[in-house]
Amino acid sequence: MSGPPIIFACSPRSGGNSDAAARAFAAGIEESGGTSTTVYLRDQKILPCKGCSACNPSGRCILRNRDDVESLFACMEAAPFVLFAAPIYFYHVPALFKGFIDRGQSRYVCLPNRDQASVPLPRRRAYVALCAGRPRGENLFKGSLLTLKYFLDVFGFSLHDPELFRSMDDPGDFMASAAALGRMRSLGREAWKQAVRHRG
Repeated sequence: MSGPPIIFACSPRSGGNSDAAARAFAAGIEESGGTSTTVYLRDQKILPCKGCSACNPSGRCILRNRDDVESLFACMEAAPFVLFAAPIYFYHVPALFKGFIDRGQSRYVCLPNRDQASVPLPRRRAYVALCAGRPRGENLFKGSLLTLKYFLDVFGFSLHDPELFRSMDDPGDFMASAAALGRMRSLGREAWKQAVRHRG
């Protein structure tokens, strides 16, 4: 792929636990000799999907020239792998992140109508780190992971085993956990090495 790995930090709050997870992942990439780009969704303009079906079957969203979503999708398409780091709010990802996901509908409707001469996106890995304040809950991450699986599939990504963190309630909880930091740094190292092997 032509672009760098993209790390999406998806919390509406700066300096929280999912931001720390994203930074640890980026540090792991650097430890393996790689580089990455971090995108903070809270700094981007993301308009919600209007459900107007104007993108069907052309894939051209009527909002495409009014916000940053198309440029972010282009970064995803060019990336050898991506990470999405997000907190859990009411058993799902935050509203801004969900709004970004919903805009993937314009890509989804194109899949059955893709020009046969075009080259489909290669299968790549997507990594996910979800941070929840609740210590328990059998279905705490279930809805988010199902949504992410199908969203990422549209862009040619297969969801790698997710990193799921519980009891991350106060902003400094992740940074205070050597185990959590170690898991994300290790994942960043693994992600870069796997991408290099695949490229070679």
